[in-house]
Amino acid sequence: MDASNYRRVPAAVVAPRDADDVAAALAVCRQHDVPVVPRGAGTSIAGQATGVGVVLDFTRHMNRIVSLDPGERTAVVQPGVVLDDLRSAAAPHGLTFGPDPSTHSRCTLGGMIGNNSCGSHSVAWGTTADNVAALSVVDGAGTPRRLARGWDAAPEGLRPLVDGDLALLRTGFPDLPRRISGYALDALLPENGTDLARAFCGSEGTLGVLTEADVRLVEAPRARALAVLGYGDESAAAEAAAGLLPHGPLTVEGMAADLVRETSQKSGLPKGGAWLFVETGGSSPAEARAHAETIVRAADVLDAVVVDDPAGQRALWRVREDASGTATRMADGSEAWPGWEDCAVPPARLGAYLRDFRALLTDHDLRGTPYGHFGDGCIHVRIDFDLLTRQGVARFRGFSEELAELVVAHGGSLSGEHGDGQARAELLPKMYGPELVGLFERVKDVWDPADLLNPGMLVRPAPLDADLRFAPLPREPVDVVFGYPHDGGDFSAAVRRCVGVAKCRTASPGSPTGVMCPSFRVTGEEEHSTRGRARLLHEMLAGEVVTDGWRSTEVKDALDLCLSCKGCRSDCPVGVDMATYKAEFLHHHYEGRRRPAAHYTMGRLPRWLRAVAATRTAGIVNVLARVGPLAALGKRLGGIAAERAVPEVAPRTFRQWWRKRPRGGGRPDAVPGRPDVVLWPDTFTDHLSPAVGQAAVAVLEDAGLTVAVPPRGVCCGLTYVSTGQLDHARAVLRTTLDRMEPLLDAGTPVVVLEPSCAAALRTDLAELLGDDPRAGRLAASVRTFAQAVEELAPQWQPPHVGRPAVGQTHCHQHAVLGDAAERRLRAKAGLTGELSGGCCGLAGNFGFEQGHYDVSKACAEEQLLPSVAAADADAVVLADGFSCRTQLEQLAGVRGRHLAEILAEGIATDGPAHRRPDRDRTRDQSPDDR
Repeated sequence: MDASNYRRVPAAVVAPRDADDVAAALAVCRQHDVPVVPRGAGTSIAGQATGVGVVLDFTRHMNRIVSLDPGERTAVVQPGVVLDDLRSAAAPHGLTFGPDPSTHSRCTLGGMIGNNSCGSHSVAWGTTADNVAALSVVDGAGTPRRLARGWDAAPEGLRPLVDGDLALLRTGFPDLPRRISGYALDALLPENGTDLARAFCGSEGTLGVLTEADVRLVEAPRARALAVLGYGDESAAAEAAAGLLPHGPLTVEGMAADLVRETSQKSGLPKGGAWLFVETGGSSPAEARAHAETIVRAADVLDAVVVDDPAGQRALWRVREDASGTATRMADGSEAWPGWEDCAVPPARLGAYLRDFRALLTDHDLRGTPYGHFGDGCIHVRIDFDLLTRQGVARFRGFSEELAELVVAHGGSLSGEHGDGQARAELLPKMYGPELVGLFERVKDVWDPADLLNPGMLVRPAPLDADLRFAPLPREPVDVVFGYPHDGGDFSAAVRRCVGVAKCRTASPGSPTGVMCPSFRVTGEEEHSTRGRARLLHEMLAGEVVTDGWRSTEVKDALDLCLSCKGCRSDCPVGVDMATYKAEFLHHHYEGRRRPAAHYTMGRLPRWLRAVAATRTAGIVNVLARVGPLAALGKRLGGIAAERAVPEVAPRTFRQWWRKRPRGGGRPDAVPGRPDVVLWPDTFTDHLSPAVGQAAVAVLEDAGLTVAVPPRGVCCGLTYVSTGQLDHARAVLRTTLDRMEPLLDAGTPVVVLEPSCAAALRTDLAELLGDDPRAGRLAASVRTFAQAVEELAPQWQPPHVGRPAVGQTHCHQHAVLGDAAERRLRAKAGLTGELSGGCCGLAGNFGFEQGHYDVSKACAEEQLLPSVAAADADAVVLADGFSCRTQLEQLAGVRGRHLAEILAEGIATDGPAHRRPDRDRTRDQSPDDR
């Protein structure tokens, strides 16, 4: 699969290392009459990156920048080069590659040339074809060719075809900036310079296989500003777009309000029901801003904002770039799909076209939210097609045929960016007529006489409603344990969330605080990306390629390196939650069978640690763990990596300290009156880091809050969930709800110090026990340490630490809980600097399991360890998660500390009195006020 609606099972995948490998693979395929499909990142939306023969994967080896000439402003690249890598290499010279699709962090130059990709800056720098100088290709007959201007490298017979139909080529193509459909044969006209390289762009791997490309670079503006213009609706924005082009903007992008689902994103946008994102450039920030302000004054808008700081611009651009994923779910959670993703019309007709398009949707009882490149008249949209039933597929076909006629009536192109592939090629006669389409077929035969290169695409196409990837999926709900509330309880729908845009296939997390997908960044293997795992789960449900269902070793092996970091839950544009899917799979995979040893040791860690505490044998356990031979034997038997040291068990647990402390004697839950907060004694805090809990008590009480600790036997079930022991997890969580019920009835907030445990209570609890209303109440009561302080003691002033801070935001905190309150609390305490993103790599049991050490270490070396190594000597190393602290200690010899520990130290040094709020006023507030 790629990012389209289509699925084909290839016979083999070949990862060529050089052009000779490409030629050899083609020779073998010609000998055996096997089709060949070139593929980059697999983000194509029309299906042209799928095939039944041999798929050539250029991302693994042929991914080098061969040369870069700043003086000539050119670069020579292999087809597997990722666009952002080329842009990064060009940036020190003040240059960039102009076309920039929203998938720029993972799409390849070969794929861009195959599709003639464009992106948001095409109003300034054109399409990929406009930025290509020469191409090295191997045609279907195995002949290497160097394509540039002139006929010298043309296959025999191509020139007579062109010369014989000059009138048709001069009149058969619509004149618009985003005409991507069909072959660009008009580039071969003498008045257009007979440009073979340009004509090859957009041929979707059907004419030849690219092995190297000479591309042109453009001068990047030294400074940029972003004007976001607010309009009443999308039609108003569309009609205004063309009028902004004379002002020379770099972008004119449009989107409507129903694609902005997050309140935090809306806060940065001006008032309106739709927006144009207009970027300007200049030699200085002032010049770029002045250019943007000129456009604002010239535009008739409801409201506008101009942003010139890079961080603010990136935040706004992420709202637009994530639309390709956000649009796959309607506001009510129902599914939407590509298929008519990128039609283009003349920009001046865009407003009228959108009104007609909306009317056609209504006629077919369909919904979709247009967005895209308004300045070029190119519209992206995902539509809530029913592609699971015969009636729904028939409606898909009928709508597609009528929409093609509508686009042509407005003088447009069926594809304005992503190519025809299988989604639109069948309808090209409506746009070009049978005579020109017949010429396309004859051109294909000249380049590829045996029709081996990507057959069924662009010419002699497969039907647009064949090979749909949903066809083999089960129609009845799959019996699962998690509730999947965002997918109607349907595991198949959860797996279908992955539409293949591949934001998980990036060399960096995508933002300074991003997480997804650490295992892919370490291995570079598709099967270890979020998309790769989702696709394998899809095949498991389909049962055609993966035939042993939940027992599948292929799926187990792919999920084995999933850290359950939950980064995809927040960073994936469609909210794929691979940590949950992994837990579900492991539950079924090992049902009724012996599990790996690590599931019995680390998966049931709370049980073992409670036994140690009950028998008061922590000292003995710690001594035995330091005896080399005994430790090695224990780790081998317990499924623990030999490279790992076993963390020491605290000689006195947090609960034991709590019971004996002067202010809180008696039973753990025996607090006079009604407490302000319940401090959750998670397994890690209670048994391994009790100092964190003690520090939290000191800070909360200094803030004027009374603290209680819940009864024994409460647990978030995290270790059971992460190892897929879901029956145990449900039992543990039911016990927890029983024992927490009195506190839940009182509405007492629950402060959880360990981010992974807080995330488990926020999400896993309700998704495992959705039938118990108490689960939702407990989930809603959970607060992180900083959230509790900010919400319940807003007047409290923390001690002024006044030091730089480094470390890493916990991946579960980033994905589920958010860290805005932590940022504000750090700022109030004078802790400066930003924490890094990514994942520490230990990730609970993951980094301790046999076979995971190297990947775990590599994850830490990506961001966490370098940030700590580069920190000032007086920097505070913050790590709220036990896993993060353990990883820092074991790999860097650095002690990380919870934010509560830092503040408690400051209180002990400065004294509490001057920071304590008016205790009586705080206590008198109603629960709602607090």
